[in-house]
Amino acid sequence: MSYYAPSASRTRPGFSLLVVVYLVAGGIVAGTHHYWSQLHSLKQIASALLATVLWPLILLGVNLHIH
Repeated sequence: MSYYAPSASRTRPGFSLLVVVYLVAGGIVAGTHHYWSQLHSLKQIASALLATVLWPLILLGVNLHIH
């Protein structure tokens, strides 16, 4: 019986560089639009996280503050 050596180029789970760059850009855009200032309630934290993930909508003028 012959055995094959495992492949050296296995994919591993994790974040790609593109996802990291997207989230960093989202954090910067959300920060410049004051989503990350004064996080005192759960609604404000949820708004900041939502703004970080959906940052292209902020650039289009959508208000993501949860009231």
